[in-house]
Amino acid sequence: MQLYERIAANPRLVYTDASTGQSFRAADRRGSLGLEDARGLALLYIDNTLTAVEVLLNFLDSRFTIALLSPALHVEYKQQLEAIYRPSYIYDPSRPAVAGYAAVQANERVRLFKDTNAAAYTIHPDTRLLLSTSGTTGSPKFVKLSEENLVQNALSILAYLPVSGTDVTPLNLPLYYSYGLSVFTTNSMAGGQVVCTSRDVLQPAFWEDLQRYGFTSLAGVPYVYEMFYRIGFCKKEYPSLRYLTQAGGKLNAVLAKAFGEYAAAHGKDFFIMYGQTEATARMAYLPPADLLRKTGSIGIPIPNGRFDIDPATQELLYTGPNVGGGYAACAADLAFFDGGQVLRTGDMARQDEDGYYYITGRLKRFVKLFGTRVNLDEVEQILKQAFGGQTFACTGVEDKHLLVLLREDTPDSAAVKQLLSEKLGLHPRAFMVKQVDDFIFTPNGKMDYQDMMKM
Repeated sequence: MQLYERIAANPRLVYTDASTGQSFRAADRRGSLGLEDARGLALLYIDNTLTAVEVLLNFLDSRFTIALLSPALHVEYKQQLEAIYRPSYIYDPSRPAVAGYAAVQANERVRLFKDTNAAAYTIHPDTRLLLSTSGTTGSPKFVKLSEENLVQNALSILAYLPVSGTDVTPLNLPLYYSYGLSVFTTNSMAGGQVVCTSRDVLQPAFWEDLQRYGFTSLAGVPYVYEMFYRIGFCKKEYPSLRYLTQAGGKLNAVLAKAFGEYAAAHGKDFFIMYGQTEATARMAYLPPADLLRKTGSIGIPIPNGRFDIDPATQELLYTGPNVGGGYAACAADLAFFDGGQVLRTGDMARQDEDGYYYITGRLKRFVKLFGTRVNLDEVEQILKQAFGGQTFACTGVEDKHLLVLLREDTPDSAAVKQLLSEKLGLHPRAFMVKQVDDFIFTPNGKMDYQDMMKM
């Protein structure tokens, strides 16, 4: 059964606009865009509104290959992507017109841009979804995913995540981000009410919605949990919440323990998960019962997934039905789908005696200082644990220095340099410290080291 069919078969599913309360069921809007029965590519610059969900559902119900992208991309990047891929359809409410495309009012809510003279090119039947590997630069590189990838990953997640037909789930992560899309697919297949919202989790209106609708779960990347901690999340009661999920990067041990203890004390589950876009979304999860005794672990492989560790490099390798079919950098690449591959994650890992996995760093996230190879991810974790879970960003400067970026309200430069000197056994002159007003993140919630180096 295809993804859309599984979503439409969920009898309790309803999508609701957070601000207006307007709702619809998947079947209510089936065929509402009048899409033809044809193959082709559609670029969807999609937010988390109720209208955007209607657009997504219609294209999932079609034979079109879909690329999900941030609507906040600069218009020049959008134009570059459109010139490279020449899609049949474009959905972008932010633009009144798109050169070379005719505006089509699909219904009273949705306007599409259609290329009536689209050049025909081959798209492999398994190439169903494209997710960008860059949230901000408009890179033409996409991960290619199949319908089977999407369905199998959702089923694996539902095998361990306690999604219920009575759930009320906010779409508080971007739909064009693999983590946000997995929240959408799993809860659409097995959940209840899905609340469509573009409100930031740190805005008061989001917490008002939590109370109004009775959210039963929240999803967040590490930075979101760092902000939760700062605003006193763990000091409050949220009766409707049943569980929390975290993915999108490693949560430092201080916060993992804090939220694990909070969840245990309040009868909730806290799931720490690990995944990559190349594997659709999830590859591992840490069972909540093991969180406090396995703090820092990504847990165990999801059902139907398997990990191996390359003995030469300690790189974590993943195999499972959710691994995609490689990358596309131009339209011609859509004709191929290299499925069934082993995914080289780029993460270094170890496995403990109980079979739980721990990420120890990135293969490329290293800097060599005075002949010593330093893992930048480990340095960030050292700083976060030493200074109460604060956020730090570390990068290398021409293999001569280790640059630490911190907020103005965090420890002073001397304290940071002294700590790292002691922990790493290097002279303080190996470290540079720069204070910033705030950190820069990609729309996927990951630290944007490249842009921060320009600050």
